[in-house]
Amino acid sequence: MCLILFAWKKDQNYPLVLAANRDEFYERPSAPADFWDDAPDLLAGRDLRDGGTWLGITRGGRVAALTNYRDPTSLKTGAPSRGTLVSDYLRSLAPPGVYLDRVASEADRFNGFNLLVGDPDALFCFSNRGARECLQPGIYGLSNRLLDTPWPKVEKGKRGLKAILHDEKGVTPEALFKLLADRTPAPDDRLPDTGVGLEWERLLSPLFIESQAYGTRSSTVLLIDRNGSVTFIERVFNGAADPWMTARFAFRIENGGLSGRRRKGGGIISFLAVAGALSGFGSPRSSG
Repeated sequence: MCLILFAWKKDQNYPLVLAANRDEFYERPSAPADFWDDAPDLLAGRDLRDGGTWLGITRGGRVAALTNYRDPTSLKTGAPSRGTLVSDYLRSLAPPGVYLDRVASEADRFNGFNLLVGDPDALFCFSNRGARECLQPGIYGLSNRLLDTPWPKVEKGKRGLKAILHDEKGVTPEALFKLLADRTPAPDDRLPDTGVGLEWERLLSPLFIESQAYGTRSSTVLLIDRNGSVTFIERVFNGAADPWMTARFAFRIENGGLSGRRRKGGGIISFLAVAGALSGFGSPRSSG
């Protein structure tokens, strides 16, 4: 993921509201969100090159997501895939804090990352370029620096999420997807300097990124309501202007298990257009 906007225990109906864009080179092969054959309780997209994922949830309500920390000067060749940090947590039974203790002990092996892990009771953020935080109720934004770094896209996204939470219509997936679809670049005088050059800073500045070889591959909305009902919707773009596939899932978390259903605007997955193969391409804190 390259942008995660989320509200933790700020909405009376949804303890977790999360909207995220995954940005990646189009040539990196990946599979859309689904329950995994080798981990039937795990719902996530999948990196087909290294086997990990960027965002997922389990039937028992374990949630994890990841962004890379942008610092080209510190990149290590041969480092393990950061996506396994998400999938390993979702496969495990360890409490979030215990899992992060394990991650911290080997964090230097990885290139820079920010990792969100949680369950219905607690949500943590850990970075191997920063610290571990147990998050208090708030509105947060995470891109390719540290949590709530005031990049234009993060600040705009948090403002947009706050407006959605305060809308009298309530939180809706469509409102969150509209926020994620913002393609407006930031002005040059507000761009960060992360070492990738001005042209790349411009290209990477919108919430939704477009270019010939790299961009927003998918947008995801994850909602968990106060009754433990989960709504997970993924729209896949892979370089197209409009989504060519939408996957929808709904189920209820029940005591570490699930009694529920999967749906897809008519089925599990709604194919809007099929244009080829998927390859192609702490300290407690509150916010808001």
